[in-house]
Amino acid sequence: MGNWVVNHWFPALVIAAWLGINVFLFVYYFLMFDMDEKFYYTREILGSALAWARASAKCLNFNSMLILLPVCRNLLSFLRGTCSLCRRTMRKQLDHNLTFHKLLAYMLAIMTAVHTIAHLFNLERYNDSQQAADGSLSSVLSDLHQDGSDKWLNPIHSNSTTPAYVTFTSIPGLTGVIITVALILMITSSMEFIRRSYFEVFWYTHHLFIIYFAGLVIHGIAGLVRGQTEESLKKYSPQHCAQYLVYRDGRSTHHHCKEPEFGGIPAESWKWVLAPILLYVFERVLRFWRSRQRVVITKVVMHPSKVLELQMHKKGFNMEVGQYIFINCPSISVLEWHPFTLTSAPEDNFFSVHIRAAGDWTENIIDAFQQQKPKIPRIEVDGPFGTASEDVFQYEVAMLIGAGIGVTPFASVLKSIWYKFQQADQSLKTKKAGHAVLNFDTVTDVVTGLKQKTSFGRPMWNNEFSAVATAHPKSVVGVFLCGPEALAKSLQKCCHQYSMLDPRKVKFYFNKENF
Repeated sequence: MGNWVVNHWFPALVIAAWLGINVFLFVYYFLMFDMDEKFYYTREILGSALAWARASAKCLNFNSMLILLPVCRNLLSFLRGTCSLCRRTMRKQLDHNLTFHKLLAYMLAIMTAVHTIAHLFNLERYNDSQQAADGSLSSVLSDLHQDGSDKWLNPIHSNSTTPAYVTFTSIPGLTGVIITVALILMITSSMEFIRRSYFEVFWYTHHLFIIYFAGLVIHGIAGLVRGQTEESLKKYSPQHCAQYLVYRDGRSTHHHCKEPEFGGIPAESWKWVLAPILLYVFERVLRFWRSRQRVVITKVVMHPSKVLELQMHKKGFNMEVGQYIFINCPSISVLEWHPFTLTSAPEDNFFSVHIRAAGDWTENIIDAFQQQKPKIPRIEVDGPFGTASEDVFQYEVAMLIGAGIGVTPFASVLKSIWYKFQQADQSLKTKKAGHAVLNFDTVTDVVTGLKQKTSFGRPMWNNEFSAVATAHPKSVVGVFLCGPEALAKSLQKCCHQYSMLDPRKVKFYFNKENF
């Protein structure tokens, strides 16, 4: 049951809390703009579309505030390090950073759709009120303060002005279009097929987030959506004065009521996103500074199946098992950085990666190192960054599962275990780790460099889990995967199925690589 709580309930509680905050913000601000006396006259023109637009705007600000945090990799590594003594349940939540990032993006897409549709209705109603000459309250309100003052309510001041004109000439309208287009491009280019087959498209379009946040910060500064000013509201309550505005062309005959005055809603988006933006800027500055430090390539090895191994050295580079780095090759692309799991152990006097041909960039870097003309290409390294595999030594028994090139994260783990056994490291909790055999005609394993080789194949998972549960009836077993989502679902199911309800008996904890 404890394992099920870790793998299912606790992440569900985090998501439920996030959804709860979104629901609270939406309902609270919807009711406020739908009932607040300050927006009484605004609602006369816009109706409930006002509340839909403003409530969704608050949710957009909230999720925009959060969306950069899951991709602040140095922050996550710092939290992982500071939480090294925290309960396993808390540390595991850091492994869901990209999942949470995607959920935030989906919520942004939904709220953007609601916000956009509501404002399209608002523009039409502004236009209809300006065009109307029936003496209705909305018509009268649209004509108020059209003498050049800034106390107006309707942003459409002329019968010849169209909603499309306001959309593409006003700051809120134009920035709204730009933000929406940027968001659509970022989300669509993040689809699994595009991200894996055309990584460069994903990489470049994702940097439209700069335009997104710039547009978001200035989106509301013009204050097109307005409410009655506090001073005017105190003197001339709409509950008492609204009925008198329809007489004498909007000039009340009631001696206590005069024309209401309106002001824009102050821009607030910057207050929500300023701190995360500054944190992310610091993150990128740190990563840039670290990436500029010199990297020495000490060894280049071409393995079968067009797999390139790079062994490197960098001053001050310290790693843990299972971590990954970002690599840039300026001769191929100045802007592109690609993640690769470290295959060396912390005990090695170098750090290494294995690069498989899986796209234009990887093809190019493999070709560049094969040719080495006129010299070995220069590369830049950013990292290392933490992953779930860092916790592997916190378990008595570990199951390391890699699919395809996904075996590389565990090369580091296996080599480090070998070193720790050689050094009789008493801090190592792991007493047994399964080793398999790779059928290559080489003395050592192509990935790990160990004599004990790794085998490839598709195991019968029920048999594997049953065997481990039988062999270790009272152990805590860490299951680590670097592979596709379909396999992850199967393994999660097995972890739940073979974990005993009795806390004194075997428990399987699922961990998946995400970067």
